[in-house]
Amino acid sequence: MSTTFQAPYSPPPLNERTTLSTSAADTLKMLVRYKAWANTLTFKNVLELPEGETLRQRPTRFGNMVHTLNHVYVVDDIFRHHLQGRKHSYTARNTDQTPAVDDLWKAVQEMDSWYTGLVDTWSDDDLVKVVHFEFVGGGQGAMTREQIVLHIVNHGTYHRGFVGDMMYQIPFTPPSNDLPVFIRDHYRNTR
Repeated sequence: MSTTFQAPYSPPPLNERTTLSTSAADTLKMLVRYKAWANTLTFKNVLELPEGETLRQRPTRFGNMVHTLNHVYVVDDIFRHHLQGRKHSYTARNTDQTPAVDDLWKAVQEMDSWYTGLVDTWSDDDLVKVVHFEFVGGGQGAMTREQIVLHIVNHGTYHRGFVGDMMYQIPFTPPSNDLPVFIRDHYRNTR
């Protein structure tokens, strides 16, 4: 599998005079960039694993690494539809078939870019707008835009943790993709 990886965000270096942001909108902007960065690390590692490991059945909720990452994508897409005020066609929080990992990676990059672009247009006032929706399993839901973005970031982190655990079972040691590492090594805010 040959896929080229590019960093989703390359900010200027952090220095002693940097003022860290305090607005909720700025925090969400950082978090969607963190999610894109962590997804890049995860997919880079998944694509480098020995043949068959990504689809090897394991005792985990979604059975294998790719289907677990697909679940994250599906939930991101469900909430993208909610934010757009559009209905989606999902009847479950994952698809029946596991997509090819290269195809999934391309879709995840597009999704991460969509969320980053959207959140970049928001002010703090935009974050409190309530989005009403129907849960895939039934029932009505309502969340603010901020809560939705916090959910998709947290949800992705949670399931990347499962994928990391499956990598350790190979054994393969993935690099740390925690938020403090992203902030230290990749996120610079020079306002």
